[in-house]
Amino acid sequence: MSEIVKTEAIVLSKMNYGDTSSIASLFTEEFGKISVIVKGARSPKSKYGKIVDQLNYLSIVLYKKESREIQLLSGADIIEHYPSLKNDLDKLRYAYGVAELVKNLLAEHEVNKRIFRGIVKILSIINSGAEKPEITFGRFFIFLLKETGYEIQVNSCAICGKIKFDSNLYYNFDKGLICGECTKTVVDNYDINLELLRYLNCLKNNESTGNFSNLILQKAINFMETHLKYHMPDFKGISSLKLFNQR
Repeated sequence: MSEIVKTEAIVLSKMNYGDTSSIASLFTEEFGKISVIVKGARSPKSKYGKIVDQLNYLSIVLYKKESREIQLLSGADIIEHYPSLKNDLDKLRYAYGVAELVKNLLAEHEVNKRIFRGIVKILSIINSGAEKPEITFGRFFIFLLKETGYEIQVNSCAICGKIKFDSNLYYNFDKGLICGECTKTVVDNYDINLELLRYLNCLKNNESTGNFSNLILQKAINFMETHLKYHMPDFKGISSLKLFNQR
């Protein structure tokens, strides 16, 4: 038996279904990641077709049935649609990256209100242009890794616990950061320079990123992608970031 429920949601993606309908993947505050069908969404007369669009922040009403894989959307209102973000290709590619990471890392029906609030906050910051979108995306990426159990350990050497580092730094994807003195005790190390380490710690601690180069901003995203690929072999990288040319 279906029940009528209301929750807030971010639209992660949308695809055509049948002749006139759409199926949307949503990350909701109360029910986690779910799929919904929007009947008649592609009809010119559809009330919800344009409202249920990728990256929109909505208040929705569902006919929810536990045994049903795809829920039926009954109503939707826009809370925020981030117009500045959608009119800037650079902002848009990183916002798509946020949605793609959530879709890849979270299981169906896994409720996490902290992540939900994080998505809303990060999309708002990207939309506002308060900082470079790649920095805001990096903050979300490192936050999401921690929330989903794939935290990057860059606070101290995983072997000796030292916090002060020189230029000889390495990273082991099983253990974490390795100082130069301890590298001989660990195999399969990834080189990580001091500037990248400092930037990752700024992201992790939500601190000002100062004047780090664009190269370091991209290296940090590549590093987090590599970290995630190691722990999730099925993860092939963030395709959204390759959709548009770099500035």
